[in-house]
Formats: sequence, C-alpha cells, structure tokens
Amino acid sequence: MQSTATGSGMGLKRYLPAIGTPRYHLLLAAVAICILGPLGGISAAFMNFSIGFFIGGQVLAGILGSVVTLPYGPEGKHGANYMQTMAASVAAMCGMAVLIQARHWLGLPEVPGWQLTVYYGCIGMFGVGIGMLYTPMLVDRMQLAYPSGFAVANILRALTDPQLLRRSIAKLGGGMALGYAAGLTTLKVGSIAATGLSASTLGAGMIVGARIAIPALVVALIGHASLPYLVEIGWLEAGEPYRKIGFIIALGTILGAALIDISMILWEAARRFRHRHEIAAVPQEDWKRVNFWRLVAWVVCWGAAVVLAGHLVLGEPVRFLLAAVGLCFLFVMVNGISLGISDSNPISSAFVLTVFILAAIGLTNVGTGLMCASVLLIACSVGGDMQQDRSTGWRLGTNRVVQFRYQVIGILFGAIFAVVLAKIFLHAYPVLKLDQFGTAVPEAQKWQSAMTYKFVGALRGITEAQPHVMRALWLGIGLGFAMEFIRKLVKRSPRWQAWRERSARGRAADFAFDAVIVPSPYASSFGGFVELLTVLWWTAGGIFSSLFSMWTEKRTAAQNDGVPSDMSTTSLAGGGLIAGDSLAALSVGVYGLLSTVF
Repeated sequence: MQSTATGSGMGLKRYLPAIGTPRYHLLLAAVAICILGPLGGISAAFMNFSIGFFIGGQVLAGILGSVVTLPYGPEGKHGANYMQTMAASVAAMCGMAVLIQARHWLGLPEVPGWQLTVYYGCIGMFGVGIGMLYTPMLVDRMQLAYPSGFAVANILRALTDPQLLRRSIAKLGGGMALGYAAGLTTLKVGSIAATGLSASTLGAGMIVGARIAIPALVVALIGHASLPYLVEIGWLEAGEPYRKIGFIIALGTILGAALIDISMILWEAARRFRHRHEIAAVPQEDWKRVNFWRLVAWVVCWGAAVVLAGHLVLGEPVRFLLAAVGLCFLFVMVNGISLGISDSNPISSAFVLTVFILAAIGLTNVGTGLMCASVLLIACSVGGDMQQDRSTGWRLGTNRVVQFRYQVIGILFGAIFAVVLAKIFLHAYPVLKLDQFGTAVPEAQKWQSAMTYKFVGALRGITEAQPHVMRALWLGIGLGFAMEFIRKLVKRSPRWQAWRERSARGRAADFAFDAVIVPSPYASSFGGFVELLTVLWWTAGGIFSSLFSMWTEKRTAAQNDGVPSDMSTTSLAGGGLIAGDSLAALSVGVYGLLSTVF
C-alpha cells in the first residue's frame, strides 16, 4: 500500500515538468535566482556588514530547495542540489559587498557599478573553474569531509525520500531545532555570544569527529601559551590574540603539507603516464565525467579576463593582477583543504596574506591592493563553494557538468546582486560609509563590519615594514612539511598498520598520534584561524560524536536500519545544527533589514 506522503507527492508530480526537460531546469533556476539566491544574499550581506562573517547558503538553500523537488521522490535530490548550488553562489557573491564598503573607509573614489560587476563576475568565473579543477584531488582522491556539504547531502536525501525521512526526521529535526534556538540566542543575547557558542561549529565538529577536532585545540592551546614569547619577539603587541599571527602560521602549515601531497599526486600521475599501456583503464561514472581540457581552457580564458578587466576597465597595474591570479591557484587549494577539514574557509586570511605578499613585491597603493586582493577573496569564496558543492554531488551522484552550469549562472547573477545590495545598504545606512578603523563611531555599534575592519587594517599597513609576517609564513611551511613527512612515514609503515589493526593499544596509539602527537596540518590549522572559545566548541562536538559512536557501535545495525551508512545519528544531528544556525542567521538578517526600513 502506498504511503500518504508518497501518494501526495505523486499527485503533485503530475503538475510539474519531467526531470531533465528544459522546463524542469527553468523551474529550478527560477526558484534559485528569484527566491533562494536573494534570501541567502541578503543574509550574507547583512551578516558581513553587521558582524563581519556570514554563514554559507548551501544548507539553507538545500532545505528550501528540497520542498520544490519533494514530489519527484528520491530523484528530486539532484534538482534540489542544483538549486542550492546556484543559490549558494549568489549568496557567496553578495557577501563580497563589503569590498565596496572598504573603498569608502579608505577614502577611495567610487567606481561605476557596471565596472565592478564585470570585474567581480570575471573573478567568480575564474574561481569556480579552479575549484572544479581541484575537485578530483580534494573530493575524489582525498575524500575530505566538507561538513556543510555532508550536511546538505544528508538533508537532501532525507527530505526527498519518504522512507529515509521517517527514519531520520527525529535526529535531523531535533538538530535543526537546537541549532535554530542556539543561533538566535547567540545573535541576540550578548552574554551567550560571549561564550563563543556556535551551533554550526559544534555541528561541524560532530560530523568530523575527535580525531580531526582535537588537533585544532592542541594548536590553539600552544598558541595561547606562547603569547608572552610572541610579544617578546615583536610578532604581536601586548593584548593581541594569538590568531593575529597564528593564521599566517596555520596557512603555512597547510602549504607545507600540500607540497608533499601534490608532489605525491604528480609522481603517481607521471608513473601512470609512463605505464599507461600496462594499467587497465577504470571506467568512470557518467555523472563524474568532465572534459579536462575544456576546463583548463575555461580557467585560462577567465584568468586572462580578470587581468584584462582589472587593467583596461579599472586601470590597475598588470603585474599585481598577474600575481593575484597566480596566487589563486595556491590559495583556492589551501582554503579548499581547510574548508574540507574544518568547514572553515579563511577567505579574509587569504586577502590579508595576499596584501602582504603584494607589498613584498612593491605594492604601495591601497586602492590597487584592495582590487588585487579582491581576486583572492572572491576566488577562494566561490572556489571553496564549488568544492563543497562537488562533495555534496559526490555523495548523491549528481551530474558535475550540469551542477557546474548552475553555479556559473549563480555567479553571473550574484555579481550583479552584490553591487546592487552594496548600493542599497550604503544608501539606506550612510553610517556604513564611515571609517571605523582606529576611530569609534557610536552610531555604528550595530554595524561592526569586522571583515571590512581587517581588510582596511591590512591595506593601511602595506607602507610599514612587517618582515615577521613572511618569517611566520616560512615557519608554518617548515612545520607543515615536517609534520606531514613524519605522518606519511609512520602511517604507511606495514608494522604500524599491523599493530593498529590487531591491538587495542595500537588503535589507542594511532588515535593519540593523529590527535595530539603529530596531527594532520590540515586539521590542526583550524586552531590558528579562530578564537580559542570557537575551537573549544568545535572540539566538544568532535569528542561527543566519537564517544557517542563508540557507545552505539554494537547497536549500529539496529539504529541505522534502512539508512545509508554515512547518515549516522551524529552526522544527521550535526547537519541539523548547521541547518538550524543558517535559518537563524537568515531570520535575524531579514528581520534586521526590514525593521530598519519600516
């Protein structure tokens, strides 16, 4: 007998276009562009202006998009994934509206909106191309978690399949309710916000587990303990937090570890090329197939378009534009790894470090620094979104080429919306144009604009000699390289593997090695990017998840009967926390905008 949910879905399906038809894709695009994208965009812009960070729109758009595709049944998950991909691209671009605010703080002349739209659009197209280029390495080969992407995949599977929904609704719904309540409380109650509580951070920690979460705490504690020494050697001023220099070291550790991994990948590729006639070709699934050379051409053409638009339209020097474009190939990968491990995309850190690197090769003009570092900010944001969306598609089996097209359309509209929203906010609230760097502006208390503050501070510091920044970067590279080298030697040792498999003591030693003794630089770097309180919540989520999994290990079959193995209780609850936090951010953003207008 057919269930009521399934029956009602089939009834509605008669009025909807068939999957894969032009009308079907037109429906999905219309919903994403006209409803989901603007909602996420308003939320992202408002949060960046008011707080200084924004929550990605993937989870929110996935929940709302699945409502549209629910009548299609389990196959509707792909349509919902297409919509969230497009809507999240719009939201990510809208979050870049703070770049226009930074121009006002720096006292730079206004740039015509069409010029910024062209420039931002070219960068976005370039960024999604690089993100797609790195997908085989980060998503297919390294199989990074991408916690928000993981959460979206579970949500789409559950909300588009009545069978899975019945088995997972309590875990997913409970997590969403707690996440929404925690998100609202954190955003509206100062005493709670002071605890550093973040439902998204806690949920992401629950998804990745203790082995990934604890290393960040180790690094954060080491950094906190080393504060007196860092002040003594002049790397920090008294009272400054560790992460002001810690994010430079953390970026360096990812770079150092990536040097080894990329070298190994290139070595393996060269070996396969030499022995290509001896190695049997493994057929690739249709949904994974991408024309590699077309993708390379896309990246090259849009990279050239960024330089041409920056030089011919905005009048910026070619050498700094070329340097920024070149750095994108490094930072989109580094930030993608960080996002895949910790659900944190340190885009502002990439911006700041780019400013320092450009200053080291002769940059002295703050306007040029802003426009060139914007290349990294936008490319890392949309490139990370691309990889996160591909991780969702990897779990669902969504066609990558079609998903890429949806993201491209989202970038196009997002570039327009970003400029429009910036104009609307800055016109409606002139206080946003007032420079808050170094000067308190009482009427701007509700508009902290922390990201803009960081950008302006970095740009105004390019005339000051800061050799310690590059020394910190090289220190991080050396540490990351050494740690990953040791890890590769130990973890690949047959004796270590055998001990780990046959002995409880060996498994405990393996956990201690990963979590504390020589942790992965990719996992531990999170401790340098954020405040200590945030790391504590992240670690708490990871430890709780691992302990809960151990407790229920013998009951796994009974608890997850009929549910895919990667839709565990903790992953569903963690994804629900992320989703609830996103909904809370949207609620506060829309309410704040409407209340000030009316």
